[in-house]
Amino acid sequence: MIRKLVLDVMKPHEPSILDLSKSISRLNGIDGVNITVYEIDRKVENVKITIVGSNIDFEEVKKVIEENGAVIHSVDEVATGKKMVSESKTPQDFNVRMR
Repeated sequence: MIRKLVLDVMKPHEPSILDLSKSISRLNGIDGVNITVYEIDRKVENVKITIVGSNIDFEEVKKVIEENGAVIHSVDEVATGKKMVSESKTPQDFNVRMR
């Protein structure tokens, strides 16, 4: 069971992130969708899509994204299993320099 997905996606300006998020959130097993625009170009927008749910079907999510003219660049985070696990901080997260 996939409970959380974080995707790096390139999409055209249309449909809007509002319309894309509504399309994704209609899928079974999805409880919420958050889309953040982090870069805008003349023809495209780069967005981060965070999806949470009880049983996310990655292939269905990918299909909806592609039907809306977008492409997944990468899967940046995934959480699976019976419950969500919080990420632990490590020295790499604090940008510690070893000498």
